[in-house]
Amino acid sequence: MIQTPPTHPVASETLIAMLDDARQRTLELTGDLPAERRLGPKLSIVNPPQWEIGHVGFFYDHFFLHHRHGLPHYQIADAERIYDSMGVAHDDRWDLALPTMDDTLAYLRQVRAEMVDRLPQGMADAVTSYVWQLAVFHEDMHGEAFAYTRQTLADPAPVIMPPVPLSAIDEGPLDGDVEIPGGTHVLGADEQVPFRFDNEKQSHTVTVAPFKIARAPVTGAAFARFVEAGGYREPAFWSDEGWRWRESNELEAPVYWRAGAEGWEVRHFDEWRPLQPHAPVAHVSWHEAEAYCRWAGRRLPTEVEWEVAASRVPGDEGLAPGKRLHPWGDSSGDSRHANTDGYRLGGVDVAALANGDSALGCRHMLGNVWEWTASPFGPYPGFSADLYADYSEPWFKDGRYVLRGGSWATRRRHLNNNTRNFFPPGRNDIIAGFRTCAR
Repeated sequence: MIQTPPTHPVASETLIAMLDDARQRTLELTGDLPAERRLGPKLSIVNPPQWEIGHVGFFYDHFFLHHRHGLPHYQIADAERIYDSMGVAHDDRWDLALPTMDDTLAYLRQVRAEMVDRLPQGMADAVTSYVWQLAVFHEDMHGEAFAYTRQTLADPAPVIMPPVPLSAIDEGPLDGDVEIPGGTHVLGADEQVPFRFDNEKQSHTVTVAPFKIARAPVTGAAFARFVEAGGYREPAFWSDEGWRWRESNELEAPVYWRAGAEGWEVRHFDEWRPLQPHAPVAHVSWHEAEAYCRWAGRRLPTEVEWEVAASRVPGDEGLAPGKRLHPWGDSSGDSRHANTDGYRLGGVDVAALANGDSALGCRHMLGNVWEWTASPFGPYPGFSADLYADYSEPWFKDGRYVLRGGSWATRRRHLNNNTRNFFPPGRNDIIAGFRTCAR
């Protein structure tokens, strides 16, 4: 049974501001694309922007206007036939008779106007707040996809203006492990979390053994040592599936790396830059992360271990009861705590942003890069699909792995210690890296 779960009521003014901010980001990431880029190129890991922007509008139209408020018709003709992502095969999206870009943007404006007209003065009710936020967070996720698609296609870096000037940050490495005591842990989001996706429920108690986890993600310099040691030429470091993936992609280093006259260079959108030695390695697949760990004598954390390191507070004997919503506490934080929201347009050094440390001593648990874990993506006990039934359940059995923590392009408003992302192990276009545990 598909549910529309209530969440904490949110002021209508806040909901509108969230939508407008998400929309501004969509336009910042797509508005400068030349006409020839609006429909191409056709690749298996990207969408045509003209379709994807319309799909964003359709999501609001379908779930808020059609489902929540019962409007019998969509705000543009044939919207469901064109924009339903589960109904339109990926490769067919370039061949549709799409509205023009001007008409697509007009559709988004019309949907917004209809949505705002249906909000009450003051506080929205819990169900309205849930559906509105679900749709905004969906646009946020497509915003992150627009960002890494620009990287995939070597587009120029977007212009994203921070609301306030960004503070100076520290540079350099952050080595060493943190010892995490074992015990019980409540995995997942409970009713106190302001907004929960269906794959974060139900919260349940698990047992975790003591472990050691790196204070920071693996850096570019550390990963370069693996590459230079022949890591991409030695099958012993790779699973059979991973080695086949490496061979089919003809990789000798991460996808956006090349050897320059003075060392490794990394393509940043359409520019080649020297490798940032102390920033987390990014755009690496789960296969590459696993191979590095075998070479280094380390392992990937499970998602339970990752969440414990991010959320728990040390007690007199082991772990104190309860857990934090964010590594630094229950407040949402700002740019001094995590490199999120796209304003820095890339990763920062692992020594930066000490204000964001978890109580157990790990840094950059949120932001910078999504972090691969060793855990296959699956349901928690008691799972049931929420309103957006295709968000999680279709992907439980197709070999995806869980990522935690968010990237520099992830919007902080839907990001916390419970957030689960999930991708196939061969995806290296996403803004993903990893941290390691001692064996």
